[in-house]
Amino acid sequence: MNRRQFHLTACARAFAVVAGVAAASAGSMYAPAALADTWPSKPVTVIVPFPAGGGTDAFARPLTAQLSKQLGKQFVIDNRGGAGGTVGASIAAKAAPDGYTIFIGGAHHAIAPSFYKKLDYDIEKDFIPVTVIAQPPQVVVVNPTKVQANTLKELIAYAKANPGKLNYGSAGNGSSHHLAGELFKLQTQTFITHIPYKGAGPALSDLIAGQVDMLFDGLGSSAQHIRAGRIKALAVASNKRSPAFPNVPTAAEAGVPNYEVSTWYALWAPKGTPKEVIDRLYTETTKALNSPEMKQVWLQNGSETPAFTPEQFATFQHAEIKRWAEVVQRSGAKID
Repeated sequence: MNRRQFHLTACARAFAVVAGVAAASAGSMYAPAALADTWPSKPVTVIVPFPAGGGTDAFARPLTAQLSKQLGKQFVIDNRGGAGGTVGASIAAKAAPDGYTIFIGGAHHAIAPSFYKKLDYDIEKDFIPVTVIAQPPQVVVVNPTKVQANTLKELIAYAKANPGKLNYGSAGNGSSHHLAGELFKLQTQTFITHIPYKGAGPALSDLIAGQVDMLFDGLGSSAQHIRAGRIKALAVASNKRSPAFPNVPTAAEAGVPNYEVSTWYALWAPKGTPKEVIDRLYTETTKALNSPEMKQVWLQNGSETPAFTPEQFATFQHAEIKRWAEVVQRSGAKID
């Protein structure tokens, strides 16, 4: 090879390198936009950490149906109950962060860090918060055949006169239902026996069947059964009456001031999920929540439509973790 040929070859190689770098830069520049435009290109799995029929399902199923409609790909619910919602959370935390597995949990997951000594995931470090999807208040409900009380004051009077005779079901140890019960006992100075289930659905079924006396349940899962007369609502744990049940007093009106508990539900994605996917998931979820159809469903389930950006949700989540840690410590709640 003569000197001229060598020079031309070297120039060609240099040009190829530069072209390759430029192509790579262009690829990185346009890949995020392309990813956001094409996601989802296949069905999305939505892990719900409780059995079907509970409060999480009451909001997750309408939302996933609306997202499927909006995005043209199925959002498929995978119910993974157990240990107060921590089994499903653990599974979701280990899922591939590719946008095709997301997680719908709730207040239970702000309680778990202070309630369970060993968790193999961290709700703040192993997930990306997307948004809060619903905030229905807790409601004190009883089996009308087993419990003769017609008001919260009558219930408290009976519980004080008969310590340990009443029992309440919950969605599991460390669930918001459990801690709402412990907070109620703390504030009313009563003793009511806790019976944990693997989700609010099974607990509700046993309440209706008379196997347990009462529940501190999210209004979303109890609403249809209250309307049907299968269970009786004595009070909502909020600072105002629910528009869905205007005749049910607040706990403060019924004699227990400052008893406020909401079983909020929220959407997370595994850590590492691309920001472009998170942004689109947030945008589409907000659009779904604000559709007239969804607003009506939320109202029927006793919840207004919340408005949390991912950043606001992260701040809210952190505050809830601190709040429930104090309740766990004060009440002495433990695994039953």
